[in-house]
Amino acid sequence: MGRVTRKWWWTGAAVVAVAVAAGLVWFKPWALWVDETVHEALPSASAPAAPPTATEAPSSPQTTPAAGPVTLAEGTFISHEHATSGTAKIVRLSDGTPVLRLEGLDTSSGPDLRVWLSDAPVKEGKDGWRVFDDGKHVSLGKLKGNKGDQNYPLPADVDWEAYPSVSIWCDRFDVSFGAAGLVRT
Repeated sequence: MGRVTRKWWWTGAAVVAVAVAAGLVWFKPWALWVDETVHEALPSASAPAAPPTATEAPSSPQTTPAAGPVTLAEGTFISHEHATSGTAKIVRLSDGTPVLRLEGLDTSSGPDLRVWLSDAPVKEGKDGWRVFDDGKHVSLGKLKGNKGDQNYPLPADVDWEAYPSVSIWCDRFDVSFGAAGLVRT
């Protein structure tokens, strides 16, 4: 092998090595085989104020405690880019705080997965893979784990009824792993 040929060979090998390293960092293929399981309990509302003592005069009539958590809407996940199952629920806690709860979630892990509320309809198959960023959507944050039960508080200024679907959204590749349509209960 000539001197020039060796130089080109080493340059080519270096370019390929950099491209492979960049591809691994970008795609994170190992994430598809690493599961993160989360088991969060449904959050409890803040504790009510203590009742007045016998020496204190009550400032208002005694009220009954608020009811426990109430499911306002619910939907079952369907698969898009990756097999996804489980249930999404909008739950109102006893203090009135709305929370998105994912129960029994089972999807693939992946790079930069987010939980989105969206105004897009949930569609089966490839037609539904990329619709969730076409209109309005609200990111509730990174997916805590690709398996299990988890909670996402809804921002106070978000009317969840304007966003009737939930997507496990891969922000890196702009594709839905799976989605659930929310139906009022």
